[in-house]
Amino acid sequence: MSAQPKPEFQPAVAWTRPVWLLAALLATLSSLGPFAIDTYLPAFEGIAQGLATTPVHLQQTLSGYLAGFSVMMLFHGALSDSFGRRPVVFVGLAVFALASVVCATASHVGVLIAGRVLQGMSCGAGIVVGRAIVRDLFAAVHAQKLMSQITLFFGAAPAIAPIIGGWLFAGFGWRAIFWFLALVAVSVLALAARTLPETLPPERRQPFTPLALSRGYWQVVSDKRFLLLTLAAGVPFNAMFVFILSAPMLLGHHLKLAPTQFFWLFCWGISGIMGGAWASGRLAGRIPRERQVRWGFGILLVVALANTLYHAVMPANVFSAILPVGLIGFGWSMLAPCVTLLVLDRFPERLGLASSLQACLASLSNAIVAGLVAPIAMASVAGLALASFVLGFAGWAAWKLYRIDVRRVIRAEQQAQRGG
Repeated sequence: MSAQPKPEFQPAVAWTRPVWLLAALLATLSSLGPFAIDTYLPAFEGIAQGLATTPVHLQQTLSGYLAGFSVMMLFHGALSDSFGRRPVVFVGLAVFALASVVCATASHVGVLIAGRVLQGMSCGAGIVVGRAIVRDLFAAVHAQKLMSQITLFFGAAPAIAPIIGGWLFAGFGWRAIFWFLALVAVSVLALAARTLPETLPPERRQPFTPLALSRGYWQVVSDKRFLLLTLAAGVPFNAMFVFILSAPMLLGHHLKLAPTQFFWLFCWGISGIMGGAWASGRLAGRIPRERQVRWGFGILLVVALANTLYHAVMPANVFSAILPVGLIGFGWSMLAPCVTLLVLDRFPERLGLASSLQACLASLSNAIVAGLVAPIAMASVAGLALASFVLGFAGWAAWKLYRIDVRRVIRAEQQAQRGG
């Protein structure tokens, strides 16, 4: 069964302001990464023309961003376990602002790719450290409610990001998008410096030495349940994300929409995520986490399968291509807070490192989907629907294996008690 937080891990800092304010702050930090993706997607063709490159080469700005995001995820949490939560967040925001300036001034696609990699490496600090802060301050039901609120606020930024990106591109050109991202990073840095508390006191910090780090990494990655839970939370997200990654082809080529109309996909997809997050918060403490996860997977898989069957025999239209995205997002965000907390609860003494590795593996799956799955699946709407179902099914399989292992251990313990 899931390890429970040890008694000595009590909140060292009391959050005295409204909880929604903390949720909004952590959501702002967490949303910087997806915000940096969604704002520049409507300008894909314009960037390719401006830098005299091909869409295939430009796609590497996205996969490079996600790869950098994944690699640096390994270190954000470990650094915050050793030096505190605030310094890691502040440095990440500052580097992201600098990387955005590099992208805005790029004159070659290679420079743009390098800037995007640096953006990806820096923006993950908010996601990783934010999760650790939640677990620093709250336990059990309260933590799930806060995680759900963060997801709810988190949904607003990606919903408006493509709208802003489309307007900036149409009015000022694609470079204005990256100048805007630099301004956002500086503004968030100022807000975090004013309001974000340090939730990890010195006596709870881990030594930052090669031996201590290697032991910590091995402790986490060698845990079978950690790996299964991480796959169960991270891979199904791609059932929706594959549509977002393929937005230029799906919306521009298959559905014949203009860049300023991309918001239909993003708004509906994010609305689904926000709806699922709201449902997760409402259900927190009312039903077991495991049942809530089952419901989330049930919604996701039924919708993804129906979407696959429909587009295998019927032509795609705006309604049929976009409606399933929001419903899949609803299912995923309904289960994600529960599974994420199950992951963190396994290592209460290394919350940052566990959050790092969970986010790293999840974002690595995003990078694989962006670099390998999406370019193949985006050839047709039917291909995207099938890829979505396969990704959702893979996450469900990981969850089932986790539950089988839990039940096996429970049965062994019960047999041992009867034998004793």
